[in-house]
Amino acid sequence: TAVLGEREHTDGRTRRGLPRIARVARMDGPRPAWRLALVATGSAVSAYGITLAIGAGFGGGTLAVLWQGVARTFGLTLGQASFAVAALMIAFSLAYDRRQICLGTVLYQVVYGLLVDAFSGVHGYTGRPVADAALMMAGIVLFAVGTGLYAATDTGRGSYEAVTFSLSEKNGWPAGRVRVASDAAVV
Repeated sequence: TAVLGEREHTDGRTRRGLPRIARVARMDGPRPAWRLALVATGSAVSAYGITLAIGAGFGGGTLAVLWQGVARTFGLTLGQASFAVAALMIAFSLAYDRRQICLGTVLYQVVYGLLVDAFSGVHGYTGRPVADAALMMAGIVLFAVGTGLYAATDTGRGSYEAVTFSLSEKNGWPAGRVRVASDAAVV
C-alpha cells in the first residue's frame, strides 16, 4: 500500500517526489490523449445534462442554485457563473491542499462552462409537467454519465469535490459531514 504522499499505480508501484498536479499535468500514465478526450467528452455530456435538467424548471442541485444566484446577481450567464464559482473553489483547493487539483480539474471546468452556455438555448420544453419531468430526468442521467466519463480518467477531482476533500483530509473531518455543511453553506 501507498503511504501518505505516494500514489499507488494499478501495478502496485508508487511514485514519490512530484506533487500530483505536476504528475498529471505531464500526463504520465496510460494514453494521455485518450484521457484528455474523455475529460472533454465527459464535460460536454455533463454540460448538456445539467442544462437540460435546470431548464425543465423544477429546481436544481446545490451548485446549480448557487450558479443561478451568482448569474442573476452579477449579470452573468449560467456558464460564466459556473466557471467563476469553480475558479474560486479551485483557487481555495490549490492554496489549502493542492493535491486535490490536477489538469483534468481545470480542463473539465473550462469545457463545461463554455458548453453550458452553448447548450442553454437549444432545449425545447413542453410546459406539461410530466414531459418536462422526463426531460429533467434525462438531463440528470446525462449529467451522471458525463461525470462518470470524467471521473474514469483519474485526472483530478471536480472543483466542488476538491474543496470537500481538501477540508476533510487536512482536518480529519468526515467527508460526508463536510459535504453536507458545504451544501448548506452554498444554498
